[in-house]
Amino acid sequence: MSHAFVKEEDGQWLHEIAPTLNALIVYLTRENNGIRVYEIKQSLNKEGKEIHVMSNGLSYTKDADGRWEVSL
Repeated sequence: MSHAFVKEEDGQWLHEIAPTLNALIVYLTRENNGIRVYEIKQSLNKEGKEIHVMSNGLSYTKDADGRWEVSL
C-alpha cells in the first residue's frame, strides 16, 4: 500500500513579512494568485502613520512594532 506525500504550503502571514513596501507588494501579489498588486495612493492618518492604498481594494499600515496590518 502506498501513501501519497502531501506537502502543506509554506504559508506566510501578513505580519511576518518585512516592513518594506516592496515586500508587501510581493506578498500581496503572491496571495492574489500572481496577479500584480500595486500601490494606488499613499497618505497619512490622524496619528501620522503612513497608509498605503493598494489595488486589491485594501489599505495597509504598520503597527507600533513595524509589522504590516490591514488598515480599517
